[in-house]
Amino acid sequence: MRLIFVRHGEPDYVNDTLTEKGWREAELLAERISKWNVTKFYCSPLGRAKDTASCTLKKMNRTAETLDWIKEFFYPIDDPVTGRHGVPWDFVPSCWSDDPLMFDSRQWVNAQIPGQNPMIASAYQSVCQNMDELLSSYGYQRKNHYYQMPDAEERFISSTVSPSDLSPIVNVQNTETPCLVFFCHLGITCIILSHLLNIPFQSLVHGIFLPTTSITVLNSEERWGKEAYFRAQAIGDVHHLLKGKEPLSSAGSFSIVFER
Repeated sequence: MRLIFVRHGEPDYVNDTLTEKGWREAELLAERISKWNVTKFYCSPLGRAKDTASCTLKKMNRTAETLDWIKEFFYPIDDPVTGRHGVPWDFVPSCWSDDPLMFDSRQWVNAQIPGQNPMIASAYQSVCQNMDELLSSYGYQRKNHYYQMPDAEERFISSTVSPSDLSPIVNVQNTETPCLVFFCHLGITCIILSHLLNIPFQSLVHGIFLPTTSITVLNSEERWGKEAYFRAQAIGDVHHLLKGKEPLSSAGSFSIVFER
């Protein structure tokens, strides 16, 4: 299985749409995605994500299913240093990194800062549950920190030495895999990555940059039997913008963006 998360184009947050630059980004993105074999498109209900998706869907004559749970993860808290009332990230390093719970992939919601808003814990669990239910509909069932495929044949990649008593053996490199594309947002992408990769959310949202219209690609590795684990192939890829000579937006970054 392949999961591709697309952040919306440069946003006009006031009107929940795209800036003029954001629309240019979305058109370049559409040109790129139109060459893919996509099983299904999913989209956040927020305007900036829907506008970004619209360029691709029009070009491919496709539709997207709207998923309310992939809207931006906006459950506001008060920043204890700056006093900012807003998203539960973008903190001063010493503010969030001194709390050990922030580095727990499941218990970070109970740390002091996110604990200000009890809706964060329930919303996080809801997103994880909805993601697992979606994956289950494609045959991937969550078990602890990985996924099982109870209805699939035994699978082994060609580089794995398979036991002689297990058959039939399917080389997954030669099998078709579903490709799901999600048009969504920076925060919610990091929430989902946190769940799929078992990496603390705060480490992801403070440690990676997802430029506008960037793509993040996860592939399921079905290396042994009926077990699967997701591995990131690309995070925040913007090849389409560089190819189209469109400067990168700094939205979501607090440093000078490297464009080479």
